[in-house]
Amino acid sequence: MLVEQKQELQTENTASGAENRCRFCKSVLRYTFVDLGMAPPCNNILSQQQLNQMEAFYPQHVFVCHNCFLVQLLEYISPSEIFSDYSYFSSFSDSWLQHARSYTDLMQERFGLNRDSQVVEIASNDGYLLQYFIEKGIPVLGIEPAANVAQVAETKGIPTLVEFFGVESATRLQKEGRQADLLLGNNVLAHVPDVNDLVEGFKILLKPQGVITMEFPHLWRLMAENQFDTIYHEHFSYFSFTTVEQIFAAHQLTLFDVEELPTHGGSLRIYARHWDDTTKPVGERVGELRSRELAAGFKRLEHYAAFGEQVKETKRKLLDFLIEAKNAGKTVVGYGAPGKGNTLLNYCGIRSDFLDYTVDRSPYKQGKFLPGSHIPIYAPEKIRETRPDYVLILPWNLKNEIMNQMAFVREWGGQFVVPIPEVKVY
Repeated sequence: MLVEQKQELQTENTASGAENRCRFCKSVLRYTFVDLGMAPPCNNILSQQQLNQMEAFYPQHVFVCHNCFLVQLLEYISPSEIFSDYSYFSSFSDSWLQHARSYTDLMQERFGLNRDSQVVEIASNDGYLLQYFIEKGIPVLGIEPAANVAQVAETKGIPTLVEFFGVESATRLQKEGRQADLLLGNNVLAHVPDVNDLVEGFKILLKPQGVITMEFPHLWRLMAENQFDTIYHEHFSYFSFTTVEQIFAAHQLTLFDVEELPTHGGSLRIYARHWDDTTKPVGERVGELRSRELAAGFKRLEHYAAFGEQVKETKRKLLDFLIEAKNAGKTVVGYGAPGKGNTLLNYCGIRSDFLDYTVDRSPYKQGKFLPGSHIPIYAPEKIRETRPDYVLILPWNLKNEIMNQMAFVREWGGQFVVPIPEVKVY
């Protein structure tokens, strides 16, 4: 199967006059991980006036590199198009805020951060995390490319640079004497197409005995739990621990610890330091996870081959459920307008014929429409008004939080539906 894919993709690349290359090791990309067809940028929420305008769709064809095993989506859209005006605000999730607060407590305790320390967050969003360091009196700096989101952080008293981070900005900050004792980024590794520029920037900005922590969805969990909807254009890469360790090592950074987290359906938090920093020995969890991934097959192409069929089966099961519900005269609405939800809806061809509407807590999305599917977005109160039979939870990683918030749905016999890893009714 993999050989056939290789021949097919090589023919396509030759015909187009170009070869797609791995963004880390520059090997030619020949092997398909999954092809989700065409979709618009997942966070391009539409206004009423935009519904009758042309909407751009781009491929969601994901490859795996045969050399370094980085799973990646090609750069069909530039980061400046995606992130300059962004619709995702981290502070609208209570559980994510609690995760951020717990992280700041852990970092202060473990690394002794104080008023003389410097914390820098890459892709700091609306200040959802740095606000907790400020409460502790620890100096912070946010770097966020989306001006509309950064403005919210500034109103919270969080100094924020509106720019993309890489070697150029890291070098400038280093010369200004603003190197980091703690350099962090949650869900930013996947968002940057030039991963080498990003990680080299980390190296430059980090103090000699500083610490880097990065959180990102774990490819193992994505595959094991069929989380294909986390694939969309602003996620350029999908990481195993094995591959991310190679990337950091190429920039003379050592991963000395790793934690497996429940966030976003299963994430890793990696801890990195300079190669020559001997004050932080490599912990047991690093070797243990590396060995588990090796045994599971993350350095064998065959391990990646069956994922595409698994995704197709999930699509069929979700459509079967929706068709049966509609044929029975049931009403189905959505909860949330996340990027993952738009991948799911567009891949499955679900529009307002199956999903009457969706709701979202963010006022930036209310009164607008989902990209591609054009499903309307309302405030959560809409669900109490219309009393639907089913609520399809699109941000399934927050299902417990959402079911608690919306427990009143059960007053009229309504039920919740979670689509990933497969359709389940609660």
